[in-house]
Amino acid sequence: MGLKKFRPLTPTLRYKINADFAEITASKPEKSLVVSTKSSGGRNNSGKMTMRYIGGGHKKAFRLIDFKRDKDGIEATVKTVEYDPNRTARIALVVYKDGEKRYIIAPHGIKVGQKIVSGKGAAPEVGNTLFLSEIPLGTVIHNIELRPGQGAAMARSAGSYAQLTAREGKYAVLRMPSGETRMILITCKATIGSVSNPDHNLEVIGKAGKSRWLGVRPRTRPVAMNPVDHPMGGGEGRASGGHPRSRKGLLAKGLKTRYKQKSSNKHIIERRKK
Repeated sequence: MGLKKFRPLTPTLRYKINADFAEITASKPEKSLVVSTKSSGGRNNSGKMTMRYIGGGHKKAFRLIDFKRDKDGIEATVKTVEYDPNRTARIALVVYKDGEKRYIIAPHGIKVGQKIVSGKGAAPEVGNTLFLSEIPLGTVIHNIELRPGQGAAMARSAGSYAQLTAREGKYAVLRMPSGETRMILITCKATIGSVSNPDHNLEVIGKAGKSRWLGVRPRTRPVAMNPVDHPMGGGEGRASGGHPRSRKGLLAKGLKTRYKQKSSNKHIIERRKK
C-alpha cells in the first residue's frame, strides 16, 4: 500500500496524489455479494432535498459486507483483496470451509491465502475476530461491536484502530480512534489489527472534476449568501459573517451536541481530545 504522484502534464496533475492500489488483487467483485443501489441526490422519500451539495457521481454497486463475523469456529481463506467505492478501506473476499463466500473489511497487512477464523478460542492474530474477553491487553483492534451481536460499529474507516487498555468486571476499557476512553461489554466482538489503506488521508483529489465523480457538488460559502438564506450572509463589502453557525443558527464550533441524558454517557471514562 502506497501513494502515487504524477508528472505535471496538466495543471490538475501537479497536485494530485492517488493510492497506488498495489494491494488490489481483483478488478471485478463477487456477483453473489453485489446489489444495485440508487443514488438519492440528497433527497428523501418524498423527493424533497434534505441534504445540499450531493448529486451526480459515478454509479456504484454495493458490496454486502459481513460486519457480524458470526461463523464461529469455521476457518476461512482470503481469496482476494478488492477496492470498494462505498468506503475508504479495502475489502477482502473470504471463502469458508463450507463453501460460503463473504466480504469483510480488510485489515492492514492481510494477504491472499491467509487463514482467518472468528469466535471463542481463535488465536489473537491479524484478521481474526474474538470476544473482547479473550483479546490480550494492549492489542490494536478494529471493527468493534457496541452491543453484543450488533455487528461492527466502530473503527471501520481506512487506517483507524482502537486499543484494548484494561478489563474491569464485565466491561473492557478501550481507547477509541478519537482519543475517547470508554467501557464496552466483554461479550462484544472485535477484529485484531488496524483497518487497511492507512494512507487514505494523504491522498489529494487535485481537481474539482474528481469531486464530481465522487458525487460531491460545489458548495456555496455561507458568507456569500443573503441574510434570508443564512445567518452568516449579507453585509456591506466582504463582511466576515460573525460567529460561525449553521443555516438553522446553531453554533458550528465548540457547541456540544451530544444529548446530556444519553444512557451510554456512564460508559465514557474520558472524553475525546479537542
